[in-house]
Amino acid sequence: MAVKILKKPESMDECLYFTNRTIGENGSIIAWAFKKECPKCHKAKMGKPIENGKKKIRAKEYVCPECGYTEKKEAHEQSLFLNVEYTCPYCGFEGETTIEYKRKNFQGIPAFVFICEKCGKKIGITKKMKSKKAKK
Repeated sequence: MAVKILKKPESMDECLYFTNRTIGENGSIIAWAFKKECPKCHKAKMGKPIENGKKKIRAKEYVCPECGYTEKKEAHEQSLFLNVEYTCPYCGFEGETTIEYKRKNFQGIPAFVFICEKCGKKIGITKKMKSKKAKK
């Protein structure tokens, strides 16, 4: 097993993105992207704007809560990295990697894609979709 070097988040407030899931029968993934420090004032972490005490989830920008600096969603997310701790579903290798925070097409579905360090197979982290319950 490889030595763990990635810093894990202590709380969800530190993360822009976080997932912990299993893949296949014996694979697992924990992935997270830390919030970015404001490039203007360096006093706070950038986040989605807050209106009436609630985060605007579908906002097209990120805002600094200290100075009010705004950055477009696309530009902000391009500057982030996704940290991944994984157990490969194909070979069982336990490893970690850092990839760019950008979804690519993986088996026809937008996903964060990384490659197993041991067997070289591509592994995708897709968006979690709500499953439709069967009608009775």
